[in-house]
Amino acid sequence: MEKKGQQHSTHDSFLTHHPVLCIIALSVVFIAIDPFHMSPIGGREFKPMKHEVAPYKQVMENWPRDNLSQLGQHGKLEFVDRVFGPESLEFDGLGRGPYTGLADGRVVRWMGEAVGWETFSVVTSKWSEEACARGVDSTTNKQWKHEKLCGRPLGLRFVKETGNLYIADAYYGLLVVGPEGGVATPLATHVEGKPILFANDLDIHRNGSIFFTDTSKRYDRANHFFILLEGESTGRLLRYDPPTKTTHIVQEGLAFPNGIQLSKDQSFLLFTETTNCRLVKYWLEGAKTGEVEVVVDLPGFPDNVRMNKKGEFWVAIDCCRTPAQEVLTDNPWIKSIYFRLPIPMKLLAKAMGMKMYTVISRFDADGEVLEVLEDRQGKVMKLVSEVREVQGKLWIGTVAHNHIASVPYPLTMN
Repeated sequence: MEKKGQQHSTHDSFLTHHPVLCIIALSVVFIAIDPFHMSPIGGREFKPMKHEVAPYKQVMENWPRDNLSQLGQHGKLEFVDRVFGPESLEFDGLGRGPYTGLADGRVVRWMGEAVGWETFSVVTSKWSEEACARGVDSTTNKQWKHEKLCGRPLGLRFVKETGNLYIADAYYGLLVVGPEGGVATPLATHVEGKPILFANDLDIHRNGSIFFTDTSKRYDRANHFFILLEGESTGRLLRYDPPTKTTHIVQEGLAFPNGIQLSKDQSFLLFTETTNCRLVKYWLEGAKTGEVEVVVDLPGFPDNVRMNKKGEFWVAIDCCRTPAQEVLTDNPWIKSIYFRLPIPMKLLAKAMGMKMYTVISRFDADGEVLEVLEDRQGKVMKLVSEVREVQGKLWIGTVAHNHIASVPYPLTMN
């Protein structure tokens, strides 16, 4: 009895003499449990993990900067509040366009000032204006709970010979619609018997096969931010073969696979890994067939990649990474605590030094940087999704804003 009493006294002494440590310990336990779901990840099973991203200092020291912020200087806002989250931009075989997928679930096309924008296609017969059309609010969280019903068309590609438009929809998978438009026909919604949770972008091989990205097996588009937060790598590169109507896994274990583009000779394809901030090459022909290699590490988070007529590649990048992010990436346990703090996500991001702006970059097939254009002040675009070089312009899309941007190209220096 005396021994137990002595132990009790010792504990009382610790509590008395180290109240700050006790409070800190209790606070850490409270944050880890997050019983009232007050944090940005409250109520979710959050499993942060390390992932393969090049060292921040190494990338930033070697990245060429656009100190003139030329995109911000020369860029022009187009169709303000007339398109809502125009993620991917496409032009048909007759030169009409752009066509773009909107946050309200429609694919629309520009028919000139006299007609304006017209609805070309929807990805589901369940689409209705009453259920899905929210105008400028389509790019806010007011739309997210309706996306599964209305669809969210992302990547677009025409087959110029047939006029068919292929669509990667975040909820309805891979679809196609004929040259007259209408309700798109599903092609691939499952692979190996399991749903495709987050179809993102696509490109079409000359043999008819369609390569497309499935960003995650855990999170859909409405919850895509958690893919980045966790660093999870359940994404896949898929291939749909029209003759057999079958879908195959080409690569898996990818960290937010996003944009995709075949090379001019179609000996390889490029895809972006958004979480890992890099552009990746997958060989389709030659001695390296089936091999994967990193083409270039990027200063920020890439979205779509598109080729110009010269066979060069434009990559849309939400810039930039920060040293604080690298600390969290290398120490998932810190990340687990940090994002359980009862503080709004915007403030947590600001504390990490994150202030996103648009960078668009042109690369050759080996990853050499040929050109960098920035909009550091967000004058024409704060968050970017795609760059298309067409008809003497760069057309720039965004998943987050209600406009398109354009830049006369090549730029004329004053």
